Amino acid sequence: MKQKLYQIDAFTNKLFGGNPAAVCILETWLPDETMQNIAAENNLAETAFAVPFEKGYELRWFTPELEVDLCGHATLATAFVLFNFYNHKENTIRFLSPRSGELTVTKGLDGWMTMDFPTDDLVSVANNDQINTAIGKEPLETFKGKTDYLLIFETQKDIEDLKPNFHLLDQLDCRGVIASAKGGSVDFVSRAFFPQCGIPEDPVTGSAHTTLTPYWSPRLGKTMMTAKQLSARGGDLTCEYLGDRVKISGQAVCYLIGEIDI
Repeated sequence: MKQKLYQIDAFTNKLFGGNPAAVCILETWLPDETMQNIAAENNLAETAFAVPFEKGYELRWFTPELEVDLCGHATLATAFVLFNFYNHKENTIRFLSPRSGELTVTKGLDGWMTMDFPTDDLVSVANNDQINTAIGKEPLETFKGKTDYLLIFETQKDIEDLKPNFHLLDQLDCRGVIASAKGGSVDFVSRAFFPQCGIPEDPVTGSAHTTLTPYWSPRLGKTMMTAKQLSARGGDLTCEYLGDRVKISGQAVCYLIGEIDI
């Protein structure tokens, strides 16, 4: 069979920026092994698969190595595909994830799309020598979320200068490590590293902002914040803290429309 595939740059308004994701809108689910093989063949941070049901779309995400619980940029990319190529009439798309529950994406008049995600639960933990050695610098604070560690540093330059040891990061008891500090031109900046998922540094990570937003909101004294991920490709987001939910907004552009043989 032939399957349409879209490659979308998410959290950017220009080609070759943001985070690329592949999107396949299916009629019915493919075998898990087939979806994992497609994701491995694509060799992007994430490939999203969506199947329509009566109230929206079921949605799953795969890295080249495994299925993940939540992926922001590939959700944004999937919504972009449905809004622009599948003639979705309403301004909001409802997604149902088997691992993260109900998620929605709403299209604004300005071309930005807003995702509604569950907020991560953060627990303060002692600074960890193993993590500090892997990241290459001791943070001011260390937190543990559902799947990731969050390390807080003093300045944006600290984040820009990080040179992690990916071999050591791959040995930590987590999905990945997020590093963050107050920003210069934005409220906060970050970088995110997921070698255990086959992604040494993720260009822009929507799910990381479910962790970053509840940290920064009380410390900055605001619920609406601007954010930038400082990867080589870079990405821009706005985040709104709503207690048990986080709204994460961004733009997207289409890089490629193709067809794969399965």
